[in-house]
Amino acid sequence: MMPPWYSMLAIYLLFWVFTLFLVLPYGVKTAREVGAEEVPGQAGSAPHGFSLPRKLVATTLVSALFFGIFLLNWRMEWVTRADLEALLPAPGRSVPEL
Repeated sequence: MMPPWYSMLAIYLLFWVFTLFLVLPYGVKTAREVGAEEVPGQAGSAPHGFSLPRKLVATTLVSALFFGIFLLNWRMEWVTRADLEALLPAPGRSVPEL
């Protein structure tokens, strides 16, 4: 059974925000890396020519992929709650030290 549409929307938005933070650092170059002159007072790590619309499109595409995998897992039950609970230690037992 699929969750209600509003639950799926909330889960998708969580995936989208998480993916935004994953996508932001990729493809960013500093002024020094592209050979441009730095603005006085600019941080050396400041991006040169940052394109927000491009990042938003990439975020939407990648988050849609992640959300699709999530929905497939929901329907096909590849990883279930029981599988995740099996990874936890039994009640009353401590986690072994590494």
